[in-house]
Amino acid sequence: MSVAEMTDTSQYLTFSLGEDIFAIDVIMAKEVLDFTDVTRVPQTPDYMLGVINLRGSVVPVVDMRLKFGMENTDTTRDSCVIVVEVDVEGEPVTVGAMADSVREVMDMTPDQIEPPPRIGTKLNTEFIKGMGNLGEKFVIILDINRVFSADDLAFAKSTSEEVETNTE
Repeated sequence: MSVAEMTDTSQYLTFSLGEDIFAIDVIMAKEVLDFTDVTRVPQTPDYMLGVINLRGSVVPVVDMRLKFGMENTDTTRDSCVIVVEVDVEGEPVTVGAMADSVREVMDMTPDQIEPPPRIGTKLNTEFIKGMGNLGEKFVIILDINRVFSADDLAFAKSTSEEVETNTE
């Protein structure tokens, strides 16, 4: 592999939600945690599971299945929380994304990535960076900064700050 090819290769952390495989840029994933008890926060959207304590910091956790309008399911021993850092108006906010399981870190070259699908004007696919072509199967590559709406992230940030203030 030439130096040019090596710099064009990107690494993605892949995870599953049901039968579907998703990926995020490995740089965005700070760590992967076993699923743990989540403290529910009243008056939050269904997909906002609550908060966890991550080494003294309050981290909001989003159920990615519910966020994407998928059917809710019970947690299993493979269920996990992918801790990501997303950008909210130029400020980093840590969020946990609950997934059914983490699969692997995968290298993909630009020729393996197709542009996001154009599915008409009613369906928002802005959060999809591309589709990783793995032969018979596609991996949906997410732009994690666009998965969550500005309202979601502002809510997550304010929830974290409010819980931290109340525990001091």
